[in-house]
Amino acid sequence: MAHALEHLVVRHTRRLPAPTGPAGDGAAAARRFDAALMTAGFKLSGELLERLSGLAEPTVVETAVRTLATVRELVGDHVRHNVYFVDFPANVPDRFDFWRACVAEAIDAGDARAGTVDLLPAGVLDLLTLPSYGRYRHTYEEMLAAHDELIAAAGDRLTVLHLGGDAEDEVTSLFLALAGSATPLGEEHLRDLAVLAGHRAHGPGPEEIPIRESRAVVNLARLRAGAPPLLDTVTDALRLACALAEGDVTLREPTRFRALSRPHRRALLGALDAVVAASPEKLADVAAHGEMWKRLGERLHPHEYPKWPHAAEVFAVARGERKVPSFDSRVEDLLVRGEPAAAADLLASAAPGRLFRAVDRLVRAAREEGEREAVLAAAERAAPKVSGRVVLALREHVQNRTGAEAERRVFVNREGRAWVTADTRAPLTAAVRERLLGMLDAETRRRLPEPGRLLVDPDVLDVALPLSGRAASAGLGVLPRGSVSPVEGELLRFFLYWREARRTTDHDLSALVMDANHAPVTWLSYTALSDVEGTHSGDITEAPDGASEFIDMRLGAVRGCFVVPQVHVFAGEGFDEAAECFFGFMLREPEQRGRPFEPRTVRMKSDLRGPGRVALPLAFRRDEEGRWYAHWLHVYLRGQPAANRVEEHRVSIAVLLRGLLGRSPLTVGHLVALMEESGARTTLWDGRTVPEGPVTYIGLERPAGLAPGSRAVTPDNLRDLIPA
Repeated sequence: MAHALEHLVVRHTRRLPAPTGPAGDGAAAARRFDAALMTAGFKLSGELLERLSGLAEPTVVETAVRTLATVRELVGDHVRHNVYFVDFPANVPDRFDFWRACVAEAIDAGDARAGTVDLLPAGVLDLLTLPSYGRYRHTYEEMLAAHDELIAAAGDRLTVLHLGGDAEDEVTSLFLALAGSATPLGEEHLRDLAVLAGHRAHGPGPEEIPIRESRAVVNLARLRAGAPPLLDTVTDALRLACALAEGDVTLREPTRFRALSRPHRRALLGALDAVVAASPEKLADVAAHGEMWKRLGERLHPHEYPKWPHAAEVFAVARGERKVPSFDSRVEDLLVRGEPAAAADLLASAAPGRLFRAVDRLVRAAREEGEREAVLAAAERAAPKVSGRVVLALREHVQNRTGAEAERRVFVNREGRAWVTADTRAPLTAAVRERLLGMLDAETRRRLPEPGRLLVDPDVLDVALPLSGRAASAGLGVLPRGSVSPVEGELLRFFLYWREARRTTDHDLSALVMDANHAPVTWLSYTALSDVEGTHSGDITEAPDGASEFIDMRLGAVRGCFVVPQVHVFAGEGFDEAAECFFGFMLREPEQRGRPFEPRTVRMKSDLRGPGRVALPLAFRRDEEGRWYAHWLHVYLRGQPAANRVEEHRVSIAVLLRGLLGRSPLTVGHLVALMEESGARTTLWDGRTVPEGPVTYIGLERPAGLAPGSRAVTPDNLRDLIPA
């Protein structure tokens, strides 16, 4: 198996495919491997250590080198994290004292003196013109020498790597899991699926690929391998064409189609012809992307293939030469005529998923009780034909339609961009809400598999269900948007790393402290280097070789109720343009000391890949008893094209946070409760012992020693909990 595929298995499953090689005495090398892993916060399971110990030492060393590279990248330890202030978090100066020192150095430094002196009489200080500002003043090695070694503590993270199965079996299992996911995958997972699909193009595929973007990725691999694509709608063919052109398979952005080879043209047109021949009504979907179909037709030349006349009909519809009313227009016509019950019946018979997405609107459009009853009855009839993800998404929507005064609507699109607006919708009546909730819970309960005995980590109960792949970013210890997790430790340290691709790029790490009413108390940033709560490591303004910024906070000293870390694009490339950009946080105790970045204290590391110029990965909240919790956000604000600062975004962040934290997400606890209602025997895990027999374990990390035949569900495969 190619090592790149082993890397994917480790990253997604925390399992190392069973190492193979000549037998020998590799015990000493395996122990050294284990010790090296522990410096990064990982450890070999007992089974994996035993397996490696029986292999020849060179095999163990090669395996160790590959695996260490994988886990170090996973935790963010594959790069050098330097700081501007060499002693950080100690000896961070007051910002005005620091700026005065930079000005004094500039005045004493030949070439920079004139420009600096010219600006001062006008009361202007441009920090970026100061030679000593924004650039490291010491080497990485000099920074390391200034810090003591980290003292190990019981609370340090220790992620166990488990022994996997045969390499090919592990790759196949991962491919089937990603391709068959019931929730949309994030960008990184889609890229990984593409790699795996290329390896498994001729092998067994999943019984169903429910997500259309995933199907496009798999179809691209099949097409390139000479296998027929799997299409059942005309839009599937359009997504595949976008994938061939390396465009956007979600169809949100226009794709510039390129010339296609004759085999690819024949494959696309033949598959498209078969879809339309089998279901002519699917031509109604063409109008939704008419312009893209026209552009694609210029590359496919359907007129050259008269044996596929049904494929030519697609392009005739796109050009307006043939009129086919779209399904959406038929629904809208009924609503315009004031017939929501008829619209619900049409949706229930032809598009049950769309009915569930529109049921709130249809219920509100009903003017009489009889119409409202007809809409609800249509939803109940359609429920068995709706995907589990959509059933749960509607359940989450309805439970948040409380009709509270001054309620705000929070929108987060698939890319993570967020905004808030007033909720002007009429409320749902209590009777309608209760009926919908009862129907949705009954449908979910019917679909949930019989789990046998459940072993549940209590900390996972407040983790939100991943109803969208963009509900969480790729990384380590990342939970879906809306999740809540406890935070234990005295020192909370945020870190940011970025590396520019083509342009000089300045990303800034900040942390806003707010009171119980979401009013600002203080903040830490390059404009406020220190306060009662903690210190900032200093501003770095360019990153051709990568740069890091840190904020150290003493949770016991925080004067507010909320801490909101954020990353601003001050200048240059955005998050989705930079060569690399990630954020995370560490937890440690004051007596541990250590370097600014210590991988085994990292609790979360998340890639920043989204729109907008301001990133809000998560927020921290203190409850009335003084305990801290992390609330996972994964959202981006539009911000300004340049010069974004925490000062300018305090109000918008407060409004957004109030709206996001006011929502009630659907959590793992909801599904566990439904399984218990169906007779599942549940044991809350004490963090130490596991039952002797097989169990279904649901928790933040797979425990060691689960009996053979057990199933483990962790955040890495939490999507498997979503019923089909």
